[in-house]
Amino acid sequence: MASAPSKLYTGSSFFLSDKNNTHVFHSYSMFDFVIADDVSLLVVLMDTNPFFWSTFSLQFSDFLSHVLTFLNSILLLNQLNQVVVIATGRNSCGYIYDSSTTSDHGLETGTMPALSSNLLLKLEEFVDKDEQLGKVDSEGAIASSLLSGSLSMALCYIQRVFRSGPLHPQPRILCLHGSPDGPEQYVAIMNAIFSAQRSMVPIDSCYVGSNNSAFLQQASYITGGVYYKPPQLDGIFQYFSTIFATDLHSRTFLRLPKSVGVDFRASCFCHKQTIDMGYICSVCLSIFCEHHKKCSTCGSVFGQAQADVLSAANRKRKTLDT
Repeated sequence: MASAPSKLYTGSSFFLSDKNNTHVFHSYSMFDFVIADDVSLLVVLMDTNPFFWSTFSLQFSDFLSHVLTFLNSILLLNQLNQVVVIATGRNSCGYIYDSSTTSDHGLETGTMPALSSNLLLKLEEFVDKDEQLGKVDSEGAIASSLLSGSLSMALCYIQRVFRSGPLHPQPRILCLHGSPDGPEQYVAIMNAIFSAQRSMVPIDSCYVGSNNSAFLQQASYITGGVYYKPPQLDGIFQYFSTIFATDLHSRTFLRLPKSVGVDFRASCFCHKQTIDMGYICSVCLSIFCEHHKKCSTCGSVFGQAQADVLSAANRKRKTLDT
Protein backbone atom coordinates (compact mmCIF):
# COMPACT_ATOMS: atom_id res chain seq x y z
CA MET A 1 0.00 0.00 0.00
CA ALA A 2 1.31 3.40 -0.95
CA SER A 3 1.76 5.84 1.86
CA ALA A 4 0.95 9.52 1.84
CA PRO A 5 3.39 11.74 -0.04
CA SER A 6 6.15 13.31 2.03
CA LYS A 7 7.75 16.72 1.43
CA LEU A 8 11.48 16.90 0.89
CA TYR A 9 12.69 20.53 1.07
CA THR A 10 15.86 21.41 -0.80
CA GLY A 11 16.56 25.09 -0.30
CA SER A 12 13.75 27.10 -1.86
CA SER A 13 12.38 24.29 -4.06
CA PHE A 14 10.79 21.05 -2.91
CA PHE A 15 9.75 17.63 -4.21
CA LEU A 16 6.81 15.38 -3.39
CA SER A 17 7.86 11.74 -3.12
CA ASP A 18 6.31 8.42 -2.06
CA LYS A 19 7.37 4.79 -1.80
CA ASN A 20 6.63 4.20 -5.50
CA ASN A 21 9.54 6.59 -6.34
CA THR A 22 7.14 9.07 -7.85
CA HIS A 23 8.60 12.59 -7.82
CA VAL A 24 6.77 15.77 -8.68
CA PHE A 25 8.90 18.90 -9.03
CA HIS A 26 7.16 22.12 -8.12
CA SER A 27 8.02 25.23 -10.13
CA TYR A 28 8.69 27.17 -6.93
CA SER A 29 12.43 27.31 -7.53
CA MET A 30 15.36 29.50 -6.45
CA PHE A 31 15.12 31.54 -9.64
CA ASP A 32 11.76 32.88 -8.53
CA PHE A 33 13.50 34.49 -5.58
CA VAL A 34 16.42 35.85 -7.58
CA ILE A 35 14.22 37.94 -9.86
CA ALA A 36 11.89 39.04 -7.07
CA ASP A 37 11.44 42.76 -6.51
CA ASP A 38 12.36 42.68 -2.82
CA VAL A 39 15.80 41.07 -3.16
CA SER A 40 18.47 43.70 -2.50
CA LEU A 41 22.21 44.09 -2.71
CA LEU A 42 23.09 46.73 -0.11
CA VAL A 43 26.59 48.23 -0.29
CA VAL A 44 27.25 50.19 2.91
CA LEU A 45 30.00 52.84 2.99
CA MET A 46 30.87 53.38 6.65
CA ASP A 47 32.91 56.40 7.73
CA THR A 48 35.77 55.39 10.06
CA ASN A 49 37.63 58.72 10.14
CA PRO A 50 39.18 58.96 13.65
CA PHE A 51 39.44 62.75 13.43
CA PHE A 52 35.66 62.99 13.13
CA TRP A 53 34.63 60.38 15.70
CA SER A 54 37.08 61.66 18.34
CA THR A 55 35.31 65.04 18.39
CA PHE A 56 31.73 63.86 17.81
CA SER A 57 29.13 63.51 20.55
CA LEU A 58 28.13 59.97 19.54
CA GLN A 59 30.75 57.32 20.30
CA PHE A 60 31.83 55.21 17.35
CA SER A 61 31.22 52.02 19.35
CA ASP A 62 27.57 53.01 19.88
CA PHE A 63 27.18 53.93 16.23
CA LEU A 64 28.73 50.62 15.17
CA SER A 65 26.35 48.63 17.36
CA HIS A 66 23.37 50.27 15.61
CA VAL A 67 24.93 49.52 12.21
CA LEU A 68 25.49 45.85 13.04
CA THR A 69 21.91 45.45 14.19
CA PHE A 70 20.71 47.11 10.99
CA LEU A 71 22.82 44.83 8.79
CA ASN A 72 21.52 41.74 10.58
CA SER A 73 17.96 42.92 10.02
CA ILE A 74 18.63 43.35 6.29
CA LEU A 75 19.85 39.76 6.04
CA LEU A 76 16.82 38.54 8.00
CA LEU A 77 14.30 40.34 5.76
CA ASN A 78 15.11 38.02 2.87
CA GLN A 79 17.41 35.02 2.79
CA LEU A 80 18.74 36.13 -0.62
CA ASN A 81 19.62 39.66 0.44
CA GLN A 82 23.30 40.51 0.20
CA VAL A 83 25.27 43.01 2.29
CA VAL A 84 28.69 44.44 1.50
CA VAL A 85 30.44 46.84 3.89
CA ILE A 86 33.24 49.16 2.75
CA ALA A 87 35.18 51.10 5.37
CA THR A 88 35.93 54.71 4.40
CA GLY A 89 39.05 55.89 6.15
CA ARG A 90 41.03 59.09 6.02
CA ASN A 91 43.77 57.69 3.81
CA SER A 92 42.29 54.54 2.30
CA CYS A 93 39.18 52.40 1.96
CA GLY A 94 38.59 48.67 1.82
CA TYR A 95 36.10 45.80 2.01
CA ILE A 96 35.48 44.60 5.55
CA TYR A 97 32.44 42.34 5.04
CA ASP A 98 30.74 40.49 2.18
CA SER A 99 27.77 38.26 2.99
CA SER A 100 28.09 36.38 -0.32
CA THR A 101 31.45 34.93 0.79
CA THR A 102 30.25 34.06 4.31
CA SER A 103 28.57 30.67 4.48
CA ASP A 104 27.44 30.90 8.12
CA HIS A 105 25.16 33.82 9.01
CA GLY A 106 24.10 32.32 12.34
CA LEU A 107 25.76 32.13 15.71
CA GLU A 108 29.43 31.38 15.52
CA THR A 109 30.36 31.26 19.19
CA GLY A 110 26.93 31.18 20.79
CA THR A 111 27.25 34.76 22.03
CA MET A 112 28.13 36.81 18.94
CA PRO A 113 26.74 36.49 15.39
CA ALA A 114 29.20 35.59 12.66
CA LEU A 115 28.53 38.92 10.92
CA SER A 116 29.59 40.89 13.98
CA SER A 117 32.72 38.90 14.71
CA ASN A 118 33.96 38.88 11.10
CA LEU A 119 33.21 42.54 10.52
CA LEU A 120 34.80 43.70 13.76
CA LEU A 121 37.95 41.73 13.04
CA LYS A 122 38.31 43.17 9.53
CA LEU A 123 37.46 46.65 10.78
CA GLU A 124 40.21 46.54 13.40
CA GLU A 125 42.74 45.48 10.78
CA PHE A 126 41.62 48.23 8.43
CA VAL A 127 41.81 50.98 11.06
CA ASP A 128 45.36 49.96 11.99
CA LYS A 129 46.42 49.93 8.34
CA ASP A 130 44.79 53.28 7.63
CA GLU A 131 46.53 54.79 10.66
CA GLN A 132 49.90 53.57 9.42
CA LEU A 133 49.28 55.20 6.04
CA GLY A 134 48.49 58.45 7.86
CA LYS A 135 51.81 58.33 9.71
CA VAL A 136 53.71 57.89 6.47
CA ASP A 137 52.05 60.89 4.83
CA SER A 138 51.25 63.11 7.79
CA GLU A 139 51.96 66.35 5.91
CA GLY A 140 49.16 65.79 3.45
CA ALA A 141 46.65 64.77 6.12
CA ILE A 142 43.10 65.99 5.58
CA ALA A 143 40.07 66.03 7.86
CA SER A 144 37.74 64.54 5.27
CA SER A 145 37.31 60.84 4.50
CA LEU A 146 38.11 59.19 1.18
CA LEU A 147 34.51 59.13 -0.02
CA SER A 148 35.46 59.14 -3.71
CA GLY A 149 37.45 55.94 -3.29
CA SER A 150 34.70 54.06 -1.44
CA LEU A 151 32.09 55.12 -4.02
CA SER A 152 34.33 53.85 -6.81
CA MET A 153 34.85 50.53 -5.02
CA ALA A 154 31.10 50.14 -4.49
CA LEU A 155 30.34 50.80 -8.16
CA CYS A 156 33.05 48.36 -9.27
CA TYR A 157 31.54 45.66 -7.06
CA ILE A 158 28.05 46.35 -8.43
CA GLN A 159 29.30 46.23 -12.03
CA ARG A 160 30.87 42.85 -11.30
CA VAL A 161 27.48 41.63 -10.04
CA PHE A 162 25.78 43.00 -13.17
CA ARG A 163 28.18 41.10 -15.42
CA SER A 164 27.83 37.85 -13.49
CA GLY A 165 24.51 37.11 -15.17
CA PRO A 166 21.01 38.43 -15.91
CA LEU A 167 19.64 37.28 -12.54
CA HIS A 168 20.92 39.45 -9.72
CA PRO A 169 19.53 41.42 -6.75
CA GLN A 170 18.68 45.10 -7.03
CA PRO A 171 21.74 47.08 -5.93
CA ARG A 172 21.80 50.28 -3.90
CA ILE A 173 24.46 52.19 -1.99
CA LEU A 174 24.09 53.52 1.55
CA CYS A 175 26.59 56.13 2.76
CA LEU A 176 26.91 56.33 6.54
CA HIS A 177 29.01 59.45 6.71
CA GLY A 178 29.93 62.17 9.16
CA SER A 179 33.19 63.75 8.02
CA PRO A 180 33.11 67.12 6.23
CA ASP A 181 33.31 67.26 2.45
CA GLY A 182 36.73 67.32 0.82
CA PRO A 183 36.62 69.83 -2.05
CA GLU A 184 39.70 68.21 -3.58
CA GLN A 185 37.55 65.10 -4.26
CA TYR A 186 34.86 67.01 -6.17
CA VAL A 187 35.71 65.72 -9.65
CA ALA A 188 36.10 62.09 -8.59
CA ILE A 189 32.89 62.13 -6.55
CA MET A 190 30.85 63.72 -9.34
CA ASN A 191 32.17 61.14 -11.81
CA ALA A 192 31.07 58.38 -9.43
CA ILE A 193 27.64 59.99 -9.01
CA PHE A 194 27.03 60.19 -12.76
CA SER A 195 28.24 56.61 -13.16
CA ALA A 196 25.73 55.47 -10.54
CA GLN A 197 22.98 57.46 -12.27
CA ARG A 198 23.74 55.81 -15.61
CA SER A 199 23.74 52.37 -14.00
CA MET A 200 20.44 53.21 -12.21
CA VAL A 201 21.97 52.60 -8.78
CA PRO A 202 20.44 54.89 -6.11
CA ILE A 203 22.75 56.35 -3.48
CA ASP A 204 21.15 56.73 -0.04
CA SER A 205 22.87 58.98 2.47
CA CYS A 206 22.63 59.09 6.25
CA TYR A 207 24.74 62.04 7.36
CA VAL A 208 25.47 62.33 11.07
CA GLY A 209 27.83 65.32 10.97
CA SER A 210 27.12 68.80 12.27
CA ASN A 211 26.49 70.39 8.86
CA ASN A 212 24.88 68.97 5.74
CA SER A 213 27.05 67.34 3.10
CA ALA A 214 26.71 69.00 -0.30
CA PHE A 215 28.31 66.01 -2.03
CA LEU A 216 25.91 63.48 -0.52
CA GLN A 217 22.92 65.76 -1.11
CA GLN A 218 23.78 65.93 -4.79
CA ALA A 219 24.48 62.19 -4.93
CA SER A 220 21.09 61.24 -3.49
CA TYR A 221 19.23 63.84 -5.56
CA ILE A 222 20.82 62.90 -8.90
CA THR A 223 20.55 59.12 -8.45
CA GLY A 224 17.06 59.11 -6.93
CA GLY A 225 18.15 58.03 -3.46
CA VAL A 226 17.23 59.28 0.00
CA TYR A 227 19.26 61.85 1.92
CA TYR A 228 18.51 62.18 5.62
CA LYS A 229 20.22 63.83 8.56
CA PRO A 230 18.88 62.28 11.80
CA PRO A 231 17.84 64.96 14.30
CA GLN A 232 18.41 62.61 17.27
CA LEU A 233 21.32 60.20 17.22
CA ASP A 234 20.26 58.15 20.26
CA GLY A 235 17.61 56.32 18.24
CA ILE A 236 19.53 56.13 14.97
CA PHE A 237 18.58 52.48 14.48
CA GLN A 238 14.96 53.56 14.11
CA TYR A 239 15.94 55.76 11.16
CA PHE A 240 17.96 52.91 9.68
CA SER A 241 15.06 50.45 9.89
CA THR A 242 12.26 52.77 8.77
CA ILE A 243 14.02 54.68 5.99
CA PHE A 244 17.05 52.82 4.67
CA ALA A 245 15.91 49.22 5.15
CA THR A 246 13.18 49.54 2.52
CA ASP A 247 13.91 47.91 -0.83
CA LEU A 248 13.44 49.74 -4.12
CA HIS A 249 10.10 48.09 -4.89
CA SER A 250 8.57 48.97 -1.52
CA ARG A 251 9.62 52.60 -1.81
CA THR A 252 6.97 53.19 -4.46
CA PHE A 253 4.31 52.66 -1.76
CA LEU A 254 5.98 54.67 1.03
CA ARG A 255 6.45 58.35 1.68
CA LEU A 256 10.13 58.69 2.42
CA PRO A 257 11.96 61.94 3.26
CA LYS A 258 12.66 64.12 0.24
CA SER A 259 15.67 66.34 -0.33
CA VAL A 260 14.92 69.97 0.50
CA GLY A 261 17.36 72.77 -0.23
CA VAL A 262 20.02 70.74 -2.03
CA ASP A 263 23.38 72.52 -2.14
CA PHE A 264 24.50 72.40 -5.78
CA ARG A 265 27.63 74.49 -5.30
CA ALA A 266 30.72 73.21 -7.04
CA SER A 267 34.41 73.25 -6.14
CA CYS A 268 36.94 75.12 -8.27
CA PHE A 269 39.64 73.17 -10.04
CA CYS A 270 42.41 75.62 -9.14
CA HIS A 271 42.16 75.94 -5.35
CA LYS A 272 39.71 73.06 -4.57
CA GLN A 273 37.40 75.43 -2.71
CA THR A 274 33.59 75.55 -2.74
CA ILE A 275 32.44 78.64 -4.66
CA ASP A 276 29.15 80.40 -5.38
CA MET A 277 30.27 82.07 -8.63
CA GLY A 278 33.16 81.34 -10.95
CA TYR A 279 34.43 80.86 -14.49
CA ILE A 280 33.68 77.77 -16.60
CA CYS A 281 35.73 76.51 -19.52
CA SER A 282 33.41 76.16 -22.51
CA VAL A 283 35.45 73.23 -23.86
CA CYS A 284 35.91 70.86 -20.89
CA LEU A 285 33.56 72.52 -18.33
CA SER A 286 36.30 73.00 -15.76
CA ILE A 287 35.42 75.48 -13.01
CA PHE A 288 37.73 78.24 -11.75
CA CYS A 289 37.26 80.81 -9.01
CA GLU A 290 39.53 83.35 -10.78
CA HIS A 291 40.02 84.37 -14.39
CA HIS A 292 42.85 82.58 -16.15
CA LYS A 293 44.33 83.18 -19.56
CA LYS A 294 44.48 79.46 -20.25
CA CYS A 295 42.55 76.42 -19.02
CA SER A 296 44.80 74.24 -16.88
CA THR A 297 42.75 71.16 -17.81
CA CYS A 298 42.43 71.22 -21.60
CA GLY A 299 44.72 74.14 -22.56
CA SER A 300 42.03 76.31 -24.18
CA VAL A 301 42.74 80.04 -24.36
CA PHE A 302 40.30 82.35 -22.55
CA GLY A 303 38.98 85.86 -23.06
CA GLN A 304 41.22 88.64 -24.35
CA ALA A 305 44.13 86.31 -24.84
CA GLN A 306 42.07 84.30 -27.31
CA ALA A 307 41.10 87.51 -29.15
CA ASP A 308 44.77 88.49 -29.39
CA VAL A 309 45.62 85.11 -30.88
CA LEU A 310 42.86 85.47 -33.48
CA SER A 311 43.91 89.01 -34.43
CA ALA A 312 47.53 87.91 -34.79
CA ALA A 313 46.44 85.05 -37.04
CA ASN A 314 44.36 87.44 -39.17
CA ARG A 315 47.28 89.85 -39.56
CA LYS A 316 49.54 87.00 -40.62
CA ARG A 317 46.95 85.85 -43.17
CA LYS A 318 46.64 89.33 -44.64
CA THR A 319 50.42 89.62 -44.89
CA LEU A 320 50.56 86.37 -46.85
CA ASP A 321 47.76 87.52 -49.16
CA THR A 322 49.55 90.75 -50.03
